[in-house]
Amino acid sequence: MRRREFVRLLGGAAAPAYWPLAASAQQSCEIRRIAILMGTATTDLGKSYLAKFLRRLEQLGWADGRNARIETRWWTGTVDEMRPVVGELVAFSPDVIMAFSNPAVGLLKRMTSAIPVVFVGVGDPIGDGFVSSLAHPGGNITGFAGFDGPIGGRWLEVLKETVPRITRLMMIMHPETPIQQAFWRSLQEAAPRFGVEATSGGVHDAAEIERAITSFVTKENGGIIVTPHALTWANEDLIIALTLQHRLPSLFATAASVKAGGLVSYGYDYEDTMRKTAEYVDRILRGEKPGDLPVQMPTKFELVINLRTAKALGLDVPPIVLARADEVIE
Repeated sequence: MRRREFVRLLGGAAAPAYWPLAASAQQSCEIRRIAILMGTATTDLGKSYLAKFLRRLEQLGWADGRNARIETRWWTGTVDEMRPVVGELVAFSPDVIMAFSNPAVGLLKRMTSAIPVVFVGVGDPIGDGFVSSLAHPGGNITGFAGFDGPIGGRWLEVLKETVPRITRLMMIMHPETPIQQAFWRSLQEAAPRFGVEATSGGVHDAAEIERAITSFVTKENGGIIVTPHALTWANEDLIIALTLQHRLPSLFATAASVKAGGLVSYGYDYEDTMRKTAEYVDRILRGEKPGDLPVQMPTKFELVINLRTAKALGLDVPPIVLARADEVIE
């Protein structure tokens, strides 16, 4: 783990890619410090989301190397391994921190109660104790929530409608994360209504993902739901490869995952949410308090289907499902 490797994605900046944190004290008081904690591995998907955030931030007038100093960290280990990394980010004394994912916000909450934090991609922020309420978060944390628990049953419904023959289903999930547990409970409750036998595929690394999927496909008529988590994003290529290899229908939470080879996705627009997150960061830099900015929930969900993947799996997606899709990849 390279704890002091800084990722600089704001194109065209003349500043070097590596800036010692100690140099922050030398910056002009007119320079606003923005910290970013991406609670996921350094994947192409994560970089794409971050680029949307940075681009919107630039449109709002905050340019790295001109009137802003931006420092980024990616999640490269366990919580214990990341604690000193995040400690360095906090010591940078940023004016605001953007944090992506529950693990990132959870670690920040334990390390600072003063620095404003704007989160994105966080499930159940009240249940995890990040905010006291959505309308009036209070404290130093606010942002844009991700999926809530009941989505698990909706994911099952979407996959069953897309592939009616499914009678067995496994949810690939991180079992210790509270929001992931909520996804699973929702799916369990919905499974009998759809005549599906549900299995929990709790995983912690690539080896466990491979074992879970290969053991599940020993019987027919199966499908998998891949929950959004730093672990599954980091291993997305592996998961998609295994589903294609074993001809296993899959549902993901992001359209990007379906464009990469998954069968179907049902979720909100992550890229748009990243742009809105930049707008909250801008408002805080201009004087508003995070506790006064309401936490926002996703309001629009999109259905995306990859017909190329369906063909590779030997599936005919029902016309009624295709007609409802917001995007069909052919």
